[in-house]
Amino acid sequence: MRPCARASRRGARTVPRGNRTPVIDLLLPPEVSVAEAFHDPPDLPLLGTEPEEVSRAVEKRRREFTTVRWCARRALAGLGVGPVPIPRGERGAPVWPDRIVGSMTHCHGYRAAAVARDTDLRALGIDAEEHQPLPEGVLRLVASETERAHLAELARHQPDVHWDRLLFSAKESVYKAWFPLARRWLGHEDAELVFAVEGTFAARLHQRDPAVPAEGFTGRWAVDGPLATTVVTVPLP
Repeated sequence: MRPCARASRRGARTVPRGNRTPVIDLLLPPEVSVAEAFHDPPDLPLLGTEPEEVSRAVEKRRREFTTVRWCARRALAGLGVGPVPIPRGERGAPVWPDRIVGSMTHCHGYRAAAVARDTDLRALGIDAEEHQPLPEGVLRLVASETERAHLAELARHQPDVHWDRLLFSAKESVYKAWFPLARRWLGHEDAELVFAVEGTFAARLHQRDPAVPAEGFTGRWAVDGPLATTVVTVPLP
C-alpha cells in the first residue's frame, strides 16, 4: 500500500541497492531535495567535527550517523550546496547550512535526509520506522485516550496498518518540524493527531508558539513493505 505517490522530480536520490523504489521522496513536494539509502556503503567520509561526535559510539550508531549524513550531503547537492559538515546541535538536531531547512531519519535498513531552501519552506520533518507494532505499553506513553480510540477505529477499517507505529512516527515528524521553529521541547502529549486513510494526517498542538502555525501541522504517511514513513512540511506564511 502506498498512498500519495508522486512522480520523479528535482533533487538527489540515493538508492545504492538494486532498484529500490524511493520511499519518503514520494511524500514530499517538488521543492524538497531527498536522498535515501537502504544499506550502509563502506568507507564513507565524515567532515568537520562529525568524527568526534561518534568517536565513542558503538559500530551500529556510527554506521547510522555516517550514512544519514552521506544522504544529507547528497540531498544538499540537489540544491547546489556543499559538501559541508552537519554537526549535532541543540537536543541533537542537525545543524544545517544557512538558509536551509531539513530533517534526517534512520531505522533498520533505511536512511534518508530531506532539505529545502528557507525561501520555499519554513520547516520540515521526516521519520521512518519499521512497520511493526510498538512494544507493549509504549502506546499508552505516546498516545492520549482519544488517539487510542481513533487508532482502534482505523484498525477496524484497515487492519493491515500498524497504526500505533504510524502514530509514533508522525509525532517524531511533528517534533522535527516544531523544534527548529520554537527551539523548545514538544512532548508526545503536546500533539493530538488525526489520520485519514488516504495518506494524510493533522496535528493539533497543545503548546502555542508565535513561530508555529496556530492551526498546527499537516503531514502525509505511507506504508511501504517493512517501512512506515511520515513527513511534515510547514509552508511559508
